[in-house]
Amino acid sequence: MADELNALKKLAADSAVTQVANDMVVGLGTGSTAEFVLQALAARIREGLRITGVPTSERTAARARELGIPLAVDVATDIAIDGSDEVDPQLNLIKGRGGALLREKIVAGSSARFIVVIDETKLVSRLGAGILPIEVVQFGWQATARRIEQLGAKPQRRDLVTDNGNYILDCIFGPIENPKSLAMELDHITGIVEHGLFIGMAAEVHVGQRGAGPQPMLLKLPQ
Repeated sequence: MADELNALKKLAADSAVTQVANDMVVGLGTGSTAEFVLQALAARIREGLRITGVPTSERTAARARELGIPLAVDVATDIAIDGSDEVDPQLNLIKGRGGALLREKIVAGSSARFIVVIDETKLVSRLGAGILPIEVVQFGWQATARRIEQLGAKPQRRDLVTDNGNYILDCIFGPIENPKSLAMELDHITGIVEHGLFIGMAAEVHVGQRGAGPQPMLLKLPQ
């Protein structure tokens, strides 16, 4: 099963990377699917592609250096390519279960074009099938968690400190009826640094599907 899903992730990643051109600044995601993006970019660099990458985590930065991908400091990118934990029919996302949601959102929001790569298991009819990660400052995190509970969630602090020195609260909301409204409510809670709801940010989603042949499904919102 894992090998099959990895093949689907690779299919989606390879498809997205074909849109990268010479002299682009490319946002580099974090996680298992983003690893296939890094590998595909490294292969194209060996063939002569000239790009600069902007990593969304220290882990991604280290891996990019291993693969020979030059890195930049400015987060403004021509294109950002990353995975996602959940994608709904409106191409709203839940991201950040790998713990890099703040930097992922900064890079995605600073990019001229944000492309998402997933396997078919990440497609959901409604966001909230799994946890929604929320990054919070360490000071007073319990009070912040109580505020989040008032919105109907069950938060649990993850045993990890992010690259930014913050905590992650893994929150179970159940199916989210209005992701945009919830995102706005979370934006107004003091102590929350960022949340994993990426609303209206994805330009397109490349989906690796079982039995669909050598090309992934491409999802775009109607113009």
